[in-house]
Amino acid sequence: MEKEETHNLDATKENQDKSNDTENISNEEIKDDDKDAQISAEEEIISLKDKVNRIYAESENQRRRFEKEKEEAFEYGGFSFAKETLNLLDNLERSKISLENDETLKNTPGIKKLIDHIDIINNDMISIFKKNNIEPIKAIGQKLDPNIHQAMMEVEDDEKEQGTIVQEIQKGFMMKDRLLRPSLVGVSKKKLKKDEKSQQNQEKKEKN
Repeated sequence: MEKEETHNLDATKENQDKSNDTENISNEEIKDDDKDAQISAEEEIISLKDKVNRIYAESENQRRRFEKEKEEAFEYGGFSFAKETLNLLDNLERSKISLENDETLKNTPGIKKLIDHIDIINNDMISIFKKNNIEPIKAIGQKLDPNIHQAMMEVEDDEKEQGTIVQEIQKGFMMKDRLLRPSLVGVSKKKLKKDEKSQQNQEKKEKN
């Protein structure tokens, strides 16, 4: 009888130990799940912060681009119009030259008055341009600058340093710090000596 009771006690103890082991395993699993959930939540917060930072950076870039475009539109809004208006100056200059070179009109009573009126209109337009930050580019006597000058021809001149602008074919203009159009110019070059000319002519013949 005592053996049977001892056996029952051992069985009960074993069952309690198994139950305790099961509870311990369950508690550990719960702790692991809580830990995983905590890590997952932290990662999600980090991911959300990263997304918010990216969105903020993109919005800032867009704002800066918009501000820059707005400033350029304000500063250079009339750029295309100004560029087209230069044709009026060109036509005035051509008209003046044509009148001055017309043999039938030279020395006639009205020609000088007409040319004076053309000069007045031309000067008024230049004055309006200056008020709107449009300035003619200096050319004659300047060293050729490919950024604002465009060489169209070379003129032999030993008195000037090579590459000096000696002729202005078409006046160039700047709008603030932006090139409206380049000056079309002729630049000086040193005269060739006779033997150099002969050599160049010989080379041309050989090429032909």
